[in-house]
Amino acid sequence: MKSKTDDKKINKALLLNILMITTGITLWWFIYKSLPEISSWATYSLLQIEKGSHIGSSIEFFLYDTPKVMMLLFIVVFGVGMIRSFFTPEKTRAFLSGKSEFAGNVFAALLGIITPFCSCSAVPLFIGFVTAGVPLGVTFSFLISAPMVNEIALGLLYGLLGWKVAAIYLATGLFIAISAGWVIGRLNLEDHIEDWVKQTNASGLAMEEESLTLNDRIIYGWDAVKEIFARVWLYVILGIAVGAGIHGFVPEGVMAGIMGKDSIWSVPLSVLIGVPMYSNAAGVIPVVEALLGKGAALGSVLAFMMSVIALSLPELVILRKVLKPKLIAVFVVVVSSGILLVGYLFNIIL
Repeated sequence: MKSKTDDKKINKALLLNILMITTGITLWWFIYKSLPEISSWATYSLLQIEKGSHIGSSIEFFLYDTPKVMMLLFIVVFGVGMIRSFFTPEKTRAFLSGKSEFAGNVFAALLGIITPFCSCSAVPLFIGFVTAGVPLGVTFSFLISAPMVNEIALGLLYGLLGWKVAAIYLATGLFIAISAGWVIGRLNLEDHIEDWVKQTNASGLAMEEESLTLNDRIIYGWDAVKEIFARVWLYVILGIAVGAGIHGFVPEGVMAGIMGKDSIWSVPLSVLIGVPMYSNAAGVIPVVEALLGKGAALGSVLAFMMSVIALSLPELVILRKVLKPKLIAVFVVVVSSGILLVGYLFNIIL
């Protein structure tokens, strides 16, 4: 049993954490609102680069977007990290295993937004879902949604491009995850799961449930920030560097010719460009921001972003450990078809 001394220590730690969070949010807001002036001063006064030059425009973009994306990433990951402390793979599997197929597709896609899983978690999650009796199509709805329509993508899209683009991405991503999972479920491809997966005992995959206090959840949020920053910071820097190059050196209208709505090949070309790339939402969104700023059509850019996140070659290599080639091929065709449909649709209506 906990003593009064232990309770006092816990309460003191909680108050200290709350004080640090409050102070941090205030400082975060002040710095975030000052970024345009800071980046402009650093580029043209501190570095003395000529205004209006290509290199100046690129450096200003880089100095502005790097802290902006990092700060957005920090606040989003910390907040959602606390929410994620309520979810475990075991809870997710138990929830999905009792649902009818279409309802399961919908719930699985929605859970993918808020649960802490990415393509690198595909193998253990797939094993757990299959052995827990979750239908194959429902499993794919979750595995498509989790890396593609996650809180980092939505938070950064909202912060950089506004709520309309974030809402469009959310709606279309969920549509692809739900519809692709439903189609795969209708094809009865359970025999194309590797045999060793079916023989795995689900009970060995259960996670121990813990009763977490508010202070524990705050610590969980900090841990999530450290873990995700360690994974994505390099991709963020590389993505912003590419975006800065596009912003400063690519002439207005060039991207409209390659990824514009008037080019019938722009959407499939965007998908073909995206698939070989390996990045995550945090790394690809600065590139998306720059492409849109240079005249690329929203549908083509969404298709590019979705293909990078949901159909990357490394993810397919990981999935090969648990899926036979035919099922992987079906997965790629179905998801690609959904991405192409979304790309063409938004190029037509916007």
